[in-house]
Amino acid sequence: MISIDYILLLPFLTPLLAAILCIFFWKKLLAQQLIYLFSGVISLISSCWILLEIADSGMLNLQVGGWKAPFGITLAADMLSALMLTASAILGFLLYFYSLSHSSISKERKLYGFYPALLFMIFGIHGALITGDIFNLYVWFEVMLIASFVLLTLGGEEEQLEGAVKYVTINFIASSLFLTAIGIMYGVAGSTNMADLSVKMHSEGTSAVAQIGLVFFVVSFGIKAALFPLFFWLPASYHTPPIAISAIIAGLLTKVGIYALFRTAIFIFPADNQAVRHLFLGLAGLTMLVGIMGAIAQTDYRKILSYLIISHMGYMVMGIGIGTHLAIAGAVYYILHSILVKANLFFVGGLIGQHQNNYQFSKGGGIYRQLPVLSFCFFVCAMSLAGIPPLTGFWGKYILAQAGLINGNYLIVGVSLATGLLTLFVVNRIWLNIFLQKEPEQQAPRRRISEVKFATIHRGMYLTVGSLAIVILTMSFFPEQVISWSETAADHLLNRELYIEKVLGSRKN
Repeated sequence: MISIDYILLLPFLTPLLAAILCIFFWKKLLAQQLIYLFSGVISLISSCWILLEIADSGMLNLQVGGWKAPFGITLAADMLSALMLTASAILGFLLYFYSLSHSSISKERKLYGFYPALLFMIFGIHGALITGDIFNLYVWFEVMLIASFVLLTLGGEEEQLEGAVKYVTINFIASSLFLTAIGIMYGVAGSTNMADLSVKMHSEGTSAVAQIGLVFFVVSFGIKAALFPLFFWLPASYHTPPIAISAIIAGLLTKVGIYALFRTAIFIFPADNQAVRHLFLGLAGLTMLVGIMGAIAQTDYRKILSYLIISHMGYMVMGIGIGTHLAIAGAVYYILHSILVKANLFFVGGLIGQHQNNYQFSKGGGIYRQLPVLSFCFFVCAMSLAGIPPLTGFWGKYILAQAGLINGNYLIVGVSLATGLLTLFVVNRIWLNIFLQKEPEQQAPRRRISEVKFATIHRGMYLTVGSLAIVILTMSFFPEQVISWSETAADHLLNRELYIEKVLGSRKN
């Protein structure tokens, strides 16, 4: 009988096989779309299956080729992996409907590698989330980097190429630092298996050389997650490609960087190092403040969202800095919230761009009067981002603030609350200038259209935006199950015995 652990291969191999098939149907757009849809359905079903299986049994683990850990290739999924896999699969599946519209991404771009590159990127993301080896984590990061670079440059416009060069250059530096950290850890512990490294780092103590490796990990993943002060590449590149590409990259790639920080700073290395915790708290506070100040200074919808991505990465790092079970659970919940909300705000932005042909405050207005349903979807996501109860952002911020107050981290709690208020100010500016403000008279005749007709023209985009809004509202008004799963994810990270026993078995020290 085939073990249930083999289900880990489905979200991992499905996008790879689909990407290869799309290459064989290079000029057949309909065939590529159907292949992508099939891949999205399989990934979504298998990710949900993995989530439910882990909720029931604790963890899944597969040793590829039958080689026992730590010598072989390990695929391992705990609750954190399963939650992020599911969020990624939801986003990837709904992107299919958004991309059907030529107004979200042109037909020419679709025919020149959009679907294969997107599938390769999802393949890399899923591989990063279920690998049990830090060297293989590096490999999956490189797959993501190459595929995302293709997506960012698709179309070859000057602004895209400029942003993509900055993106790939800084990420190449981050990858070099990551590889250096892996070399240090292998030299210290003689292994790259995460479970084996965790055993050795906790049982033998963290040497000075291993601490240097941790620093390299933090810098590398900090760059990939756009933490202060290495965030400048993100607002220079995320607004340049078509909005469908911006949405998937903004929703997922930086979160994989945070995921890697969770794996190294909490799981592999001892989590009770006060100096490391203070470092993360400092990074969290500065990332929140610098990001939100950048958002305040912008008047372009896409650039504002880019800076808000940076700012709200600080909440996730805040959970690592506090380091308690409650704080990590809050950070995990906030990651899920951020993936869905940030992606949907970009998706909404695509429809705004189609309606008014730009993203500037000075040239927009009147959307609330003409497109009330779209306005409602934006309002839900914007208020959730600001942390207005009872929306998802409120639950994440509330849990993190509660954990900080219990632990005596009053300064970072104050910074997080101030950032939430400033986020409310920023999204309110968008609401007033783009949605409520009367549209410029010279543009009004060209843009008058009923929402029914507009939604019919862009029905795939509307379906994606509306579906994500429903998911966000469901998480908001019925948060208990997702919070429970987030607490389980925190258990798996802090109480390492289950993961280690599942991966190493009798080899555990």
